[in-house]
Amino acid sequence: MGACLGACSLLSCASCLCGSAPCILCSCCPASRNSTVSRLIFTFFLFLGVLVSIIMLSPGVESQLYKLPWVCEEGAGIPTALQGYIDCGSLLGYRAVYRMCFATAAFFFFFTLLMLCVSSSRDPRAAIQNGFWFFKFLILVGITVGAFYIPDGSFSNIWFYFGVVGSFLFILIQLVLLIDFAHSWNQLWLGKAEECDSRAWYAGLFFFTILFYSLSIMAVALMFIYYTEPSTCHEGKIFISLNLTLCVCVSIAAVLPKVQNAQPNSGLLQASVVTLYTMFVTWLALSSVPEQKCNPHLPTQLGNETFLADPEGYQTQWWDAPSIVGLIIFLLCTLFISLRSSDHRQVNSLMQTEECPPMLQATQQQQLAACEGRAFDNEQDGVTYSYSFFHFCLVLASLHIMMTLTNWYKPGETRKMISTWTAVWVKICASWAGLLLYLWTLVAPLLLPNRDFS
Repeated sequence: MGACLGACSLLSCASCLCGSAPCILCSCCPASRNSTVSRLIFTFFLFLGVLVSIIMLSPGVESQLYKLPWVCEEGAGIPTALQGYIDCGSLLGYRAVYRMCFATAAFFFFFTLLMLCVSSSRDPRAAIQNGFWFFKFLILVGITVGAFYIPDGSFSNIWFYFGVVGSFLFILIQLVLLIDFAHSWNQLWLGKAEECDSRAWYAGLFFFTILFYSLSIMAVALMFIYYTEPSTCHEGKIFISLNLTLCVCVSIAAVLPKVQNAQPNSGLLQASVVTLYTMFVTWLALSSVPEQKCNPHLPTQLGNETFLADPEGYQTQWWDAPSIVGLIIFLLCTLFISLRSSDHRQVNSLMQTEECPPMLQATQQQQLAACEGRAFDNEQDGVTYSYSFFHFCLVLASLHIMMTLTNWYKPGETRKMISTWTAVWVKICASWAGLLLYLWTLVAPLLLPNRDFS
């Protein structure tokens, strides 16, 4: 009897996973929108891949990866020591992350193509987007298993450049989300200040603005201390000084009278957020510099000029500070993509979402969904976000987390993972592109007065 009841319970769970609404999640938050729940579950799939990637970097798992066909082997199949920064075991962990993130990127890219031009939930493909979760999970598992049997060859080298491009684009998306968050924050607190006639809200905005600028100045000082030397590291000095100068310029532009007249909501809070994020990206860039004197995060060298492949010759730092902070910001921004539409038309146009609908009284459909503990369909008249673009953002997120977890090391021709100037320039160019993007949001209404930027 107990076995029969257990089987019935499993069948009910399976039917829930295969249905149009994931009732397991919805029972915890009834009357939720179908569009929000679907994005959360897809994001959970991505986070699951990130968790597996982190596990793959643990030493115990790396020792088991030698049994797979793409390990570091020569001749009779005996693992060889690598003459480089990272030993074979570490290389296996990095290559496992490459394959795991390839699987998640391929999974979301498949849905990017599948969901092109879906306009409402009446489209048959919308049922695939919002249901059949058990089969989607099986597809993801199948792609992952297949990815681990891809012959190495030039796979890691080619996939590295895909990761570089994808990470560059995702860094820009992160900046857009941060700017939008700062705009909404500034607008909300200014509205509270006018509504309550209280100066406490203005004091709060002033405090956080000063805090962000103070953290930025502190970051500049620390980067000069730890990532530069008096006689060397000229590139790092130029990057830090140039980005600091650009941040000062955009901060001044944000409070110019003409900009304030065209953009009443612009201010130093948004500029301080952009400045702090730019310093963060600059820090990421300096942590990828392939010179020992200019990068304290590189494996340390002992003895002569040769990097030894035994534990006494180097230290591998899997979870250095840039990786940890980058991982936290990645998780927050990915959740932000999944949970929220913007209040600003420009951001919604860029992110392919609709403006946040007003909080109306629950409809009969919502009340019925709340009683049944399931999500309700809020996209019968039109989708609230672009299904295809959402999956494309998750493709970029998969590539970005791959580069973050592997510290932007590139698989070299000599079978070693090496930090390259490519990673440095990609991050620096991303910081410049982000500053130009923010500057454009400030001056666009002045340069194009006939267009509506409200």
